[in-house]
Amino acid sequence: MPMQLSIIIVNYKTPQLVVDCIRSIDLQNERDFQYEIIVVDNDSHDNSENFILAECPKVKFIQMGYNSGFARANNKGIREAQSPVVLLLNSDTIEKDKAIINCYEQFIVSDYIACGVQLLNEDATPQISGNYAMKGGLNYLLPLPLVGNFLKMIAEVFNVKKPNIPNATNTVEVDWINGAFLMVKKSIIEQAGLLDEDFFLYAEEAEWCFRLKKRGNLCIYGNCHMIHLQGESSNETFASSGKGYLNLFDKKGLQIMLSNFVRIRKQFGIGWFLFDLFFYIITIPVFLACLPFANKYIYKQWLGYTKNVLTLINYTGKIISGKPYFYKVL
Repeated sequence: MPMQLSIIIVNYKTPQLVVDCIRSIDLQNERDFQYEIIVVDNDSHDNSENFILAECPKVKFIQMGYNSGFARANNKGIREAQSPVVLLLNSDTIEKDKAIINCYEQFIVSDYIACGVQLLNEDATPQISGNYAMKGGLNYLLPLPLVGNFLKMIAEVFNVKKPNIPNATNTVEVDWINGAFLMVKKSIIEQAGLLDEDFFLYAEEAEWCFRLKKRGNLCIYGNCHMIHLQGESSNETFASSGKGYLNLFDKKGLQIMLSNFVRIRKQFGIGWFLFDLFFYIITIPVFLACLPFANKYIYKQWLGYTKNVLTLINYTGKIISGKPYFYKVL
């Protein structure tokens, strides 16, 4: 029987998370279902290969030889995949109630070209899984200190549509899907291209979904659930803390910021890139003006944010040029 699904998991120094993820995948009892699991290692320099293969001997293990990030490692897995459908799956995910096979069975008979599932936090509360593309990447202004809160207030006054789905309970069409669980038909990848390898980490799935969506519709299956220990793998990488993508103050925040602006330039153009950059710059003095009323922790955040914005400005020429470049700050 031909291969039906290829599951690709990228590892960087998180072998226990990978093993826990693989052990949770409830496909072993699907006797008529043929699948493969491909683990792509980003040069972990630890016991990842031996540990993962000892615990999960049927896994296909690929060594990148350097820390290539999310896009390049997944592209390597896609090129090696033997099935017509691929699933990009984060190492910090845990399957619930046969989510993968249930998602696959709905997806394969549908006209959708890519899909995701409803991700859950460890306490089973919903996590943002599907998103809508806001013109010019304006949603990237919302995490800005102080300024972001002001923009949220304006958006509420004018009843602006939220840029994401807080909790999908049925099948919902979206513009882009959280890369923690992203299932795609390989025939569409051949048309739209692989993930953009200028990205190291963050925003690459949004840019990819933008190109995929030109070939068909994307959706979230709200009746399928996966636990996502959000940020566990990337926090290890950047020695950072906190969940989600709101931290703009440390090295992880710099990578988020840089990747978001690379996406803005690629998807929306130079004008929107400069427009959004203006708000990031103007936030520095606004943030500074509030420091006399804040504590030392907030002052430290201001310093980190300011340093990151200045670093982003140094990348502006490269980003505007649009020439291939690996935007990796690790």
